[in-house]
Amino acid sequence: MRGTRRTRLCLAGVMAASALIATPAARAAERTDGHLTDLVNPFIGSQDEGNTFPGAAVPFGMVQFSPDTGHNTGYDYTQNRIRGFSLVHLSGVGCRIGGDLPVLPTTGDVTETDYTRYAAGFSHQDETASPGYYRVGLSSGIRAELTATERTGVQRYTFPATDKANVLLNAAQSLHQGVSSSVEILDDHTVRTEITGHGFCRDTGPYTVHTITRFSRPFTAYGTWDGRTLTPGSRSGPGGAYVRFDATKDRTVEATTAMSYVDARGAAGNLAAEAGRSFDAVRERAREEWERRLAAVRVQGGTGTLRRTFYSSLYRSFLAPNVGSDADGRYFGWDRRVHRAEGFTYYQNWSLWDTYRTQVQLLALLAPREARDMARSVVAVDEDGGWLPKWGYGPVETNIMSGDPVTPFLTTAYHTGLLKGFEERAYRALKKNADGVPPPAYPGIGREANAEYLAHGFAPFDKDRPYAKMGDSDYHHGASVTLEYALADAMLAQMARGLGHDADAARYAARAQNYRNIFDPTTGFFRARDASGAFTGSADPARGTGFHEGTAWQYQWLVPQDVPGMVRLIGGERAANDRLDSFFAYDRLLADPGKTAREVWVHGDAYAYYNADKYNPMNEPDLIAPYTYLATGQPWKTTDVVHAALTLFTDGPTGITGNDDLGTMSAWNVLSSIGLFPIQPGYGTWGLSTPVFDRVDLTLDRRYWPSGRLTVAAPGTSATDRYIQTVRTDGTPHGQTYLTTGALRSLRSLAFTVGPRPSEWGTSPGAAQPVLK
Repeated sequence: MRGTRRTRLCLAGVMAASALIATPAARAAERTDGHLTDLVNPFIGSQDEGNTFPGAAVPFGMVQFSPDTGHNTGYDYTQNRIRGFSLVHLSGVGCRIGGDLPVLPTTGDVTETDYTRYAAGFSHQDETASPGYYRVGLSSGIRAELTATERTGVQRYTFPATDKANVLLNAAQSLHQGVSSSVEILDDHTVRTEITGHGFCRDTGPYTVHTITRFSRPFTAYGTWDGRTLTPGSRSGPGGAYVRFDATKDRTVEATTAMSYVDARGAAGNLAAEAGRSFDAVRERAREEWERRLAAVRVQGGTGTLRRTFYSSLYRSFLAPNVGSDADGRYFGWDRRVHRAEGFTYYQNWSLWDTYRTQVQLLALLAPREARDMARSVVAVDEDGGWLPKWGYGPVETNIMSGDPVTPFLTTAYHTGLLKGFEERAYRALKKNADGVPPPAYPGIGREANAEYLAHGFAPFDKDRPYAKMGDSDYHHGASVTLEYALADAMLAQMARGLGHDADAARYAARAQNYRNIFDPTTGFFRARDASGAFTGSADPARGTGFHEGTAWQYQWLVPQDVPGMVRLIGGERAANDRLDSFFAYDRLLADPGKTAREVWVHGDAYAYYNADKYNPMNEPDLIAPYTYLATGQPWKTTDVVHAALTLFTDGPTGITGNDDLGTMSAWNVLSSIGLFPIQPGYGTWGLSTPVFDRVDLTLDRRYWPSGRLTVAAPGTSATDRYIQTVRTDGTPHGQTYLTTGALRSLRSLAFTVGPRPSEWGTSPGAAQPVLK
């Protein structure tokens, strides 16, 4: 089965040059010694459904203060009117949420209360953004500037000379669906609101955001509105409020808005804790926070474009999850009660189906202190409300997506040492989740199809089954859900064994083989089965019947716990490599990697998930697929595919492949660019591929990574010299295509030697990742 390797090595060596990696001369010419924040472009991904936001935030902050232009998630680069600057945005999500309290400065008489009517025009020529800061010139002649702290948004408006300089605070309109709102003018500096909404991809339970806004100087007039009815001089109402300033001499107004998911007291406490500094001081501190965060990774080499896309991706990887607890430690739990986080910061917003594959591993590496608190927060969701989350927004479950993503999320935390002190608490929650289904009264669905999965070894596909609760249904995606449950079982088995729960470990490891139960030997692909056990739906593996946001072609590689077993089902290593080559259009990739990525892999818009037999780099099911070659004796092809996919990340508004999904795609870019990728999500296995930089220096937290630093070096890496010849770990030859988390903990140097043609590195039978038993 390995007899054709040398021929394939030679063919791969003629791969056409790519613009991904610069020549050494170009790298030297484009080297910069400025601030790392200067390399970040927050507008990347703000067009073509990347759904990012360009506004101001600090790392993992509760507030993401950003303009809303009319897109359902906030900002769309192609639009030219701003409805307001609102407090909450989730980076890269595909559904409507947040947008709480859009605020907009205006001049003249206030006559409109609908933000679609009073929206202000703007031009990108008079708009700029950087980490922690956003500025835009409005068509009204007003300059608006935004910055942020952890729990506050700070705004500065510079008006033209007028005695009718207004700020409109619209409590009644948000990106989500409104339930109720109220606004109250407390004094001549302060406005308080309470906003309750619901929504997302489908309906969710309601949540409430409390805000308080403190202006830098007294306003000269004010009023409120109810629907279209404006009442000058009114101090309270259900819709919104306006406040007015005399800007004939002092043309600048600053304001700080604090928010809380707990209550009005929490918002006031957050304002007291984080306000009191000037706009410029807050802006500078936000920049310093981002500079410190980005400085954990220092790269050398690469073009300016490559560095900008890299650091912009690193920036987006640190935008979520978000602080959910107030300055006093209180947070609003999933049981609709107030709790206090003792000894940790409580986080929320869990896009787990996405982030368990890339972002959670990146944060464990570069932000382990915060990642530990995030893991504690997920366990707290179970302990407060009775079950682990699936896709959580704020204090509510949305049930969006399918499978069991919380298990690999938490087992990743376990294997990276982030659960120390509460391993058994986390394990109890995971075991309950893996072996049962939430009760009918609980809003979450958990492993909704678990009864059938445990009884028969697969989740049935029933497209006509009514939704039991809000959100998605696992029964509508039985084939992919079976793969996801089996993956989660494999990862939980490893945690159970590590904690000494051997009987549980054996049980979960056996369940991890359930992926075999949906393999249809007549088609050679995974396929959905109905409740009777019969294969159902289209036999065409490109149609996607029973798979969530993908097809059988794309999901066939989602068996990281047992790649050799999956390969045997397909027909052996040669058949698997032939299928991989077809999947990635490898022959065309050799001729033109960038064109293949854009015209063959990307076969529609960001939501074109089905009717494809090719790699989809725009969505999560395929994220580990390029690394399958590491286990099939052809590791050089991983480099070819990964580097072609990296060309899809650019430094313009369209520069993200599909929804960024709270940093998932950005983290893929960061890790793949470094040459370290989590090929068994939920376990401590990192696949190796050629870095795109000559050198990457990682500064690590010694409490979790004892070495304190890791240097990844690939001198001379380029479009022509991109293939791994040798790998050395702290000077010792390393022939495997992966590293374990245990090895990474003490490692200080990972050195790649690269050349113009593939080598025998990583091709021996023992080089591939372990099978998780």
